[in-house]
Order: sequence, then C-alpha cells, then structure tokens
Amino acid sequence: MAAYSNCSILFAIIALLSLSSITTSHAARSLLQLPNLPTIPSLPKPTVPQLPNIPNFPAALPPLPTLPTATPLPSLPTLPSVPKMTLPPMPSLPNMPAIPTLSPPPSN
Repeated sequence: MAAYSNCSILFAIIALLSLSSITTSHAARSLLQLPNLPTIPSLPKPTVPQLPNIPNFPAALPPLPTLPTATPLPSLPTLPSVPKMTLPPMPSLPNMPAIPTLSPPPSN
C-alpha cells in the first residue's frame, strides 16, 4: 500500500512539472505559425424533387349510405320458476337461567 501511494505522489509531481513547462504564449505562437491549410471545396447543394400536387377535395362530402334498420330481437323465453327452498324449523332452545348481575353499591 505504501508503494502505491509513493508511486501516485511521484506521478502527480511529474505531471505538474510537465504541465507547468508549457506556457499559453508558446502554444498560441505555435498555433499561429501553422502553414495555410488548403480550403475545403464547397459541395454541391442537393436538389429536392418536386412534390406531387395534392388533389382538390370537394367542398361538401357526399352523404353516407344509410344502414338498414335491424330487425327487433326475439324476446327471451321465460325461465321455469325455481322452487323456493324452505329450511326446517329451528329447535327451540331451552330456557337459560338468568345471569345474576351485580348492582352498584347504594350511595350514601
């Protein structure tokens, strides 16, 4: 791990020294002293073909054809009546004894 941090510090110092040696005036002077580059010939402009003419539509559209009237649907057949379900009577419950309730104490 220590070797990695020493290597990264050394790399950072070398990078800073190499960047500081290049000055902006030197870079600008070298850009200005470039030889004249040949001009790029202009390309021919593409021609767009003529679009076809759009036909004129009539001002009013013809009426839509009428649909034949549908015959009324036949009525559904009546369903047979379903017998009503009856349940047998519930057995009577025996009388339950009354549960004694506690009454509140009388107030004095």
